[in-house]
Amino acid sequence: MRIIRYLFLLPFFLPALFVLLAGQVEAAPKYKRSVEKYTVPDVTLINQNGERIPLRSLLEGDKPVILDFIYGTCTTICPVLSIGFSHFQKQLGADAGNVRLVSISIDPDNDTPPVMKEYLARYNAREGWDFLSGKREDVIRVMKAFDAYVVNKMNHYPLTILHAPGSRHWIRITELLGSSDLMREYELLLKK
Repeated sequence: MRIIRYLFLLPFFLPALFVLLAGQVEAAPKYKRSVEKYTVPDVTLINQNGERIPLRSLLEGDKPVILDFIYGTCTTICPVLSIGFSHFQKQLGADAGNVRLVSISIDPDNDTPPVMKEYLARYNAREGWDFLSGKREDVIRVMKAFDAYVVNKMNHYPLTILHAPGSRHWIRITELLGSSDLMREYELLLKK
């Protein structure tokens, strides 16, 4: 009897409850995310300008890092990842220099500095986004260190890895991210 007396309030509370629950559902990530520990191999790679880059100091420096594994002639996953990096840099605007974007080639035999430079130009890369390649054995060591190794480049999968300066942990995302998702993950990274 007591419950029946309050049923008239139901139309007032249902919309509020729906909005509250919808907000909770919307907040859940639509991608696979895990926290990992990686050891960056002590290798030197080559960037798009032909400069030798010690990978460990680049990835474990004083700036947040967002890392992916791509190759210059890819026509499937890599362009989507690279468009995401490009939009991310645009969204950051003047703050784009405060984060390091690193794309590591999974096709070191073909991704030479001129190929990598042209690739970055195609995606309007700004300062702070490096495309790295190098000796096949060094690239394989890096891919294995980040659990990203594939025997055949055609079998690669979307992978984005984020790292905050001074942290022992890395955020691993194994699906394609939308621009807003990447920005949210970056903001979460900075809060830790």
